[in-house]
Amino acid sequence: METDMTQNTTLTADKSRLDELVPSRYALQVGDIEVLVISDGVLPIPAQVLAHNVEPEVLGAWLDGQFLPREIAEWPLNVLVVRSGEQTILVDAGLGFDPNLELGKAGRLIQRLAAAGIELGSVTDVVLTHMHMDHIGGLVVDGIKEKMRPDLRVHVSATEVKFWEDPDFSRTAMPEGFPDALRRTATRFMELYGSQVHTFDQQHEVAPGVVVELTGGHTPGHSVVRVGAGAERLTFVGDAIFQVSFEQPGWYNGFEHDPEEAARVRVKLMRDFAAKREAFVATHLPFPSIFHVAVDGDAFRCVPAVWDY
Repeated sequence: METDMTQNTTLTADKSRLDELVPSRYALQVGDIEVLVISDGVLPIPAQVLAHNVEPEVLGAWLDGQFLPREIAEWPLNVLVVRSGEQTILVDAGLGFDPNLELGKAGRLIQRLAAAGIELGSVTDVVLTHMHMDHIGGLVVDGIKEKMRPDLRVHVSATEVKFWEDPDFSRTAMPEGFPDALRRTATRFMELYGSQVHTFDQQHEVAPGVVVELTGGHTPGHSVVRVGAGAERLTFVGDAIFQVSFEQPGWYNGFEHDPEEAARVRVKLMRDFAAKREAFVATHLPFPSIFHVAVDGDAFRCVPAVWDY
């Protein structure tokens, strides 16, 4: 008993060791393609961001039913590492760091890539679902650009790149400080990686079995990444689907630049996943963020995948 209490005290006091007890990576195979889901941590945001087109009490009742706090939501952040053939592909790049925002336990991608044994110099391609800071920020942290390959290819929709030249936030409902932070990060990203950006119009095959496809909605150039080998399929949906989206697909997220189109995109995606019984991963669903979906009347039912040991 004494030994156990001593070990527990030591682990509690050592925050770095305690952090390593938190699951932060999950590996799976899609045919012969290797996929690793990596957690960038969790971001505290005002809960009303989850649905700004309903009365606060309606959202509050939903949060109560999910055993979630009404004031602050801890928003999961997930990225993918995909290995196909000779290519190692990073799908989105986490939050990074902004001194003007309270980012909580987010921005952990770089240390968690290292913990997974993935060297930044081994990444051949980066695919961006869109250019919000929680998807590109990890690559603009000081000292990271120098560790990336000089021939790194960054794949992002041409529509997305164009949008961030003069972004319109008029239909969003973001927390204070985020619009300016998003602009700063997108500008800095293009300063650092603009010469390595490869744009596409509707879709592009990044590697065998890895296709990025424009959806729009969340941002004008928002895209999803389809991973497929043989009969097996997995889609990374970025910010097309949130926790509220299954029961309430018509609720608008505060970061959506075209809320109506974003709702149409997620309904179409979820109906397609349900019909094909296809698994998907989302940026802001609880880690390891591998889910199925079933149609449930006019809404949907979320079915988390069973952990594969």
